[in-house]
Amino acid sequence: MTGKLLAASTAALALLWSAASAETARVDAQAAPPAPREGLLKMGAGASPSGQVMAVNDRYLTIDGKPVLPVMGEFHYTRFPEQYWEEQLLKMKAGGVNVVATYVIWQHHQDRPDAFDWSGNRNLRKFIQLAQKHDLYVYLRPGPWAHAEVRFGGIPDWVVDSVPTRGNDPTYLGYVDAFFAQVAEQARGLLWKDGGPVIGIQIENEYNRTGPLQGREHISRLKDMLIARGFDVPLYTVTGWDNAVFPRGEVIPVFGTYVDEPWSASATLLPPKSSYMFQFGVRNEKGLGAQGRTSTQDDGARDTDITPFFGAEYGGGVPQMYRRRPIISPDDIADMVITKIGSGVNLLGYYMFQGGQNPPGYPSRDESVATGGFNDVPKLGYDFQAPLGQYGQAHPVLNKLKPIHYFLQSFGDRLAPMTVYAPEVKPAAADDLKTLRWAFRGDGKSGFVFVNNHIRQYETPAHPDTRFEVKLGNETLTLPSKGVTVAQGAAFIWPVHFDLSGVDLLWATAQPVTRIDDGQGDLYVFAASDKIPPEFVFAANAVKSVKGATQSKQGGQLKVTPEAGRIVSVTGANGKTARFILLSETQAQTLTMVQIQGRQHLILSEAHVFESPEGGAAFRQTRPDFKFAIYPYLSDNLSTNLKLKPQKRMGGFQSYSASAPEVKLTADVSVLRPAGKAPPLKTYGPRNTPVVPEPESFGASASWTVKVPETALKGVSDVYLDVAYQGDVARLFSGPEMLDDEYFIGKTWRIGLKRYADKLAKPLTLSIMPLREDSKVYFDASVKPAFENGQVARVYKIELTPEYELTLK
Repeated sequence: MTGKLLAASTAALALLWSAASAETARVDAQAAPPAPREGLLKMGAGASPSGQVMAVNDRYLTIDGKPVLPVMGEFHYTRFPEQYWEEQLLKMKAGGVNVVATYVIWQHHQDRPDAFDWSGNRNLRKFIQLAQKHDLYVYLRPGPWAHAEVRFGGIPDWVVDSVPTRGNDPTYLGYVDAFFAQVAEQARGLLWKDGGPVIGIQIENEYNRTGPLQGREHISRLKDMLIARGFDVPLYTVTGWDNAVFPRGEVIPVFGTYVDEPWSASATLLPPKSSYMFQFGVRNEKGLGAQGRTSTQDDGARDTDITPFFGAEYGGGVPQMYRRRPIISPDDIADMVITKIGSGVNLLGYYMFQGGQNPPGYPSRDESVATGGFNDVPKLGYDFQAPLGQYGQAHPVLNKLKPIHYFLQSFGDRLAPMTVYAPEVKPAAADDLKTLRWAFRGDGKSGFVFVNNHIRQYETPAHPDTRFEVKLGNETLTLPSKGVTVAQGAAFIWPVHFDLSGVDLLWATAQPVTRIDDGQGDLYVFAASDKIPPEFVFAANAVKSVKGATQSKQGGQLKVTPEAGRIVSVTGANGKTARFILLSETQAQTLTMVQIQGRQHLILSEAHVFESPEGGAAFRQTRPDFKFAIYPYLSDNLSTNLKLKPQKRMGGFQSYSASAPEVKLTADVSVLRPAGKAPPLKTYGPRNTPVVPEPESFGASASWTVKVPETALKGVSDVYLDVAYQGDVARLFSGPEMLDDEYFIGKTWRIGLKRYADKLAKPLTLSIMPLREDSKVYFDASVKPAFENGQVARVYKIELTPEYELTLK
């Protein structure tokens, strides 16, 4: 065969292969959603003194008639030091959260029958007021049974010891009513109807009991008691999973998912989770709580015809539990979130968003198998691998979530009324890894394409030469202009018929992130999707001119191709002008929106950025050299704690650098005692589930003394004690007082020392309980303990890592 024939044959085969592998994913989204129905739910007062009205219909939440799609994050005030609440609330706000949810854990406030404690870290009223100060809504979850991985689900020991709980026993209800009265006093004058931030109440938690004095009547009774105590609020909710029971129309069920199940008795890799499936008409998910399957018979499924799809526990991470210790990646959470929004969620609620720590006490506050709980959790540590960690630090998942949250804040009014349309071809089940996972949310005329090709711990195939065909009421659009590869792990949201200040964007292969008023009108911000070429396509006859980008016409369409970071202006034939800017995927994951001098700014920085309690912006990182880019530009009368050095502009952004004096710290570490022999394993139940060693067993722990320089915290925002180790249970002590603990999961244990400043005059003690080689504990596949003589309790490195701060005021 000649070279020319060989080349022609190869080209022909390539064309055949391309045609065979091409994938056009189709969806029929012609039908407009039904009009929302009002008056189906018995909610409370929706009018505020200012005249604002919060209401809910069968599809979504509104404020003054405008649809909203809130982002709600759980933050347990009793699990975090009071002096840092304000800073953490501002970090949540910068993370795109606008509703702060919190359990009011009864046990934390009344551990004895004769006294309530609302002081210090228990000062709920102050917590609510701080949220109000920074324009955050508050959602209270007073139980009385909260779970929260707390001893007896948060019900005080003295109640559990004396009466039947979680039902309509008169004595129990009397104790609950006294607690509700106290919570109501803390929230007095701070409800929505009073002009305050409290917009809702969750009643009980994970309630599925149907025995004597239990069932739907108990939820009704608790609601009546809360209302009698003054809780007249726009929203009343219950958790809707695990065969939930509740009265129809009286409460809204909320849902959730977790990307692993630390409570599971399985010691192996779990099957693919439904967390990564687009679901059509299903809100409950397999594996949440004790639920063994997706239920379609419980009250949560029963009420889908009258209630909106709200979420309260889309896991921002997972808790540590002794038996099962997964490591969660940023993509695991962010791509799950895209899937849930694409499935129709209209309130995105996280549990947890802010990690924390149990308050100390005897007995300890942790849930344990020994006290009848289903889980063994650390006595103190509750980091949760959440977006904001136990010590207030930003975990990498935060940067993945912010662009999604900003999208919901800016464009939730468009998305919330849209319904979900299933594609022609969809996965048969959660373990179908081959079929492209996508959905469309629309209103018959416009909408958004949602794609997720990530499944935690499983490989998904790339989908080459893929296009999406969306059939709307009066047209069919196909995007992109030519086939693209949806790579393994890709997840994104693309707009279809997206209004840019009066100019119609037919579609784009970039994700809408936010919009800001920069003094010249609205500037829309988009993010590139994976390695897919960004295209912004308009009807050619609808555009008069384009500035700041290349353009080409094809078949009546005008394709605009921008450069990352450069502002593009599109003037329509109608005389209106749209302005937008494209960020690379990497830039989008360093984006934070903050108010500086009364104006919203876009900041690109690898540092953790948030609004400072004193005003302006704060940057935190563990490197002394700061770099950031900002738009609009900073004014000259800004004060900073470090000298700013202007750098070259990045498109529309002005860049700066600054350097803090470098701090080098070394801990003085010495062996206190070697490890003893770990005792035999302890298990329970038919599957021999591992349980945490008994208290006496911890005498086998290896121990080290750690002396921190007394001036370590001088000139920095915090210092982290970073412990790289292998073992079973790690604990940090000051004398006999336990400061923190965690179960080994295969990552460096990071402990913020700022809150322990008064303990640093004396050496701290680190102890590590040996992990036995025959342990049945589940670890991530990446974790490889190095056993010696049948166990391991080894420290590889103990470092002090300063956290530096840059402030703009």
